[in-house]
Order: sequence, then structure tokens, then C-alpha cells
Amino acid sequence: MNQTAGFISGKMSHVLILGASGMLGRKLVDTISTQACLAMLPVTKLTLADSEKPYLPVASALLIETVSLDVSNADSLVSALASKPDVIFHLAAVVSGEAEADFEKGYRVNLDGTRQLFEAIRYHGSASKPYRPRVVYASSLAVFGGPYPDVLPDSFFATPQNSYGTQKAIGELLLADYSRRGILDGVGLRLPTICIRPGKPNKAASGFLSNILREPLLGKEAVLPVPETLRAWLASPRSAVRNLIHAAALDTNVLGVRRTLNMPGLSVTVAEQLEALQSVAGSKASALIQRAPDPVVESIVSTWPARFEAERALELGFSSEASVADIINVFIEDELSNAYEPPA
Repeated sequence: MNQTAGFISGKMSHVLILGASGMLGRKLVDTISTQACLAMLPVTKLTLADSEKPYLPVASALLIETVSLDVSNADSLVSALASKPDVIFHLAAVVSGEAEADFEKGYRVNLDGTRQLFEAIRYHGSASKPYRPRVVYASSLAVFGGPYPDVLPDSFFATPQNSYGTQKAIGELLLADYSRRGILDGVGLRLPTICIRPGKPNKAASGFLSNILREPLLGKEAVLPVPETLRAWLASPRSAVRNLIHAAALDTNVLGVRRTLNMPGLSVTVAEQLEALQSVAGSKASALIQRAPDPVVESIVSTWPARFEAERALELGFSSEASVADIINVFIEDELSNAYEPPA
């Protein structure tokens, strides 16, 4: 089945990325600017929006503009959408740990920002000049909370147990309702925990899942705040970007009213991560892990499910890695080099 059939009659030109300076945003920018297309649909213009310093690809044949904005500011969003982009990637968010620590900021950015975006889209539409862009919304596994079965089916209900998950779950409901009303054409992706994230540690509660692999690979110490028995649902940045792009050209007629999908991933324990690290980089790398239990971090991540069927997403062509070693090798290929040597 051709799952891209029917999207904007095969036409596309302008892509807006909200949160373009974040880790996934930068990788998405690089991929689109290099390929100049989304799933074979042509792209001629990229608008990159973020509250941080704009990220620009090294070189691109596309027309690229940058916008500095706060997604919770209605006027800024109305202005950013004045040129009516065909596709909007909504990646702007306050991450889990920060959203839990700063209640007001989490709701202002994650909830108010999403609603303001959808309202800005509605503002630019009219009966005489309809505007219904594809919106790809980055959601999270944090929309789920226990108790839940060992393997979550696609039909499992959202019962978030932290502020970040609650904000993302409300965003999913808004996405579905604004799509039902014909205001936008939304696809939500409940992304696995992204691993291995490049760069420095962030304030995400799940950040240690990257840190315990990335830092030792670089010959640095890393802190493990949870038991090695903790299990997580992981995917690489490469597969996350691939799935975001796939969603941008998906035929949403197959989704019906259920607009958000559980993305495929890899279910592994921390112990299995450390075993893979040792197999790839040796015992000197794994010896750099320092155990320092953190009850706050554990209380957040232990509520997230770690096994999903993801049958709908797999049937629609979304994919992920098959092993932790694959995830590690993706990081080495994309962020280090094929000439990588383990720490001496």
C-alpha cells in the first residue's frame, strides 16, 4: 500500500520546524536540507523557529529563513504562519524533568504553546482561502502511567502520572479534535526515549539512558541514577527523524480519529545497555559508570511503560533499531567517525 497517497495531492514546498534548534530539530533540519524532500515530495523552503539561537545547516539549496519566537506567544505564532507552510513539525517543548520542576513553564510551553499553534493555524484559514497544513506533533511515552500490562497494545489508554505526560496527552487530544474539525491534518508520534543523544546532558529525566552510553564512549564518567533492572523503550535519533519525515507524507485517511501512534522501539534493561556498551567499547568504557541512586529520577521514569506492540505504526511503515549495539553504532557513525577507537 502506498501510504503517502492523497497527501496534499502530492504537492509540497514550505516546511516549518518549531523547536529547530533542539537535538531532533537540528537533525531534522540537516536531513531535509540535504534531501530537499519529504518522502519523495519536494521541499523548496525551510522556516526554522526556536527561542534559542537559530540553527542553520552548513549548506543547502533550499531557501532557509530563521524565526526567533516563544511558542506560547500567540502573536509570534500568527506571524510565523503568515506564509502558510504546508508542513509544520511541532518539536518545541520543555522536557520531562524540567516540566516537573517548573510547573508554570511546563504548562506555558507544552500546553499553551500547542494550543496557540493550532489557533494560529485556524486564524489563517477561511472559507474562501482554506488552509489545512500537515502538523507532525512530537508526543511522548509519558502519556502512559501504571498500572499497565507487560506489553502495551495500541488501544491502551493514556493515564499520565507527571506534568509532562499530562501536557503531552492534552496536546494529543487537541491534535485529534482540531483535525476532526478540519482545521489541520495532524499526526502525533509517541516517540521512544531517544538514545544516544549527542551533546551535553539535558534536564530530561530519561537523559541518563543516553549518558551511560555516550560519556563512556567518549572516555568520560557517567552517573547511573536508577537500578540496572529498569527497562526502557529506546530508539536512535536517526530512526526518530526518519519516522517524523514519514509522518509528514503519510496518508492520514488510514488513521481515522486516532491520530497519534506509538512508535516502534527497542525494549531493553539498563543492564542490557551496559552489556552492549562493553561488547562495543570494552570493559574500560563500562567501568566509567558511577552508581548514584536518585529517587526523583526513578519515580518519573519508572512510571513509563517499556514494551509496546506498535502494530499500527509498523503496518504504516514506521521502524526502529533491532539491538542496543545498533543504537550505539548509529551514534558512532553519526556523531564520531567510522575510525572510532574505544577509550584506552
